[in-house]
Amino acid sequence: MSDLYPKIHSPFKRHTEGPQRNNLDPTRWARPEFQLLAGLRWEWTEKVDGTNVRVIWDGYKVTFGGRTDNAQMPATLLTVLRELFPETLLEQQFGASPAVLYGEGYGAKIQNGGRYRPDQGFVLFDVKVGEWWLLRDAVEDVAAKMSLDVVPIQMRGSIEAAIEAVSEGIVSAWDVSLTAEGLVGRPPLGITARDGDRLMVKVKTEDFRVT
Repeated sequence: MSDLYPKIHSPFKRHTEGPQRNNLDPTRWARPEFQLLAGLRWEWTEKVDGTNVRVIWDGYKVTFGGRTDNAQMPATLLTVLRELFPETLLEQQFGASPAVLYGEGYGAKIQNGGRYRPDQGFVLFDVKVGEWWLLRDAVEDVAAKMSLDVVPIQMRGSIEAAIEAVSEGIVSAWDVSLTAEGLVGRPPLGITARDGDRLMVKVKTEDFRVT
């Protein structure tokens, strides 16, 4: 099975034509499951403006990947990752069990990541061990044991509450002078769709911020 990270949808589909082209259409949910689960107490973490990183442990060796298998990894970030993830550390944490750590490479010269820190680093947002996605408390436990940063939880609440919060502007957990790029939401207990897709929602500030 692929270790690529699942696609994260916006809550709504976008207009495909007319003056609102490419804007979100709040009358059309991106997935029917979102409408059904919208009122649940989702867990919302801050969306980081960086580059996707996969730390892949096959039980014997560690490799690094980006959002896709063809994604190019900045040389300076790759150096940071090699220092953060020696094979002995992955072996201590996971033994012979295959695992993938998903995070964001961020910092200077990575997207707008320089606003977070002057150097380059890695912040964890998900962990998959075998075929199991870990829940937040287990992700935090892995981060603590491996001395990793983990994306901060900004709020818990419905999709509507997250949209309202983003539209008003959410202060970044990294710097109170910055507005968060947005939120990424996960429903309780990691609910998945019938086709096995993980149900996650991204609420981006640029889509909802009231100017």
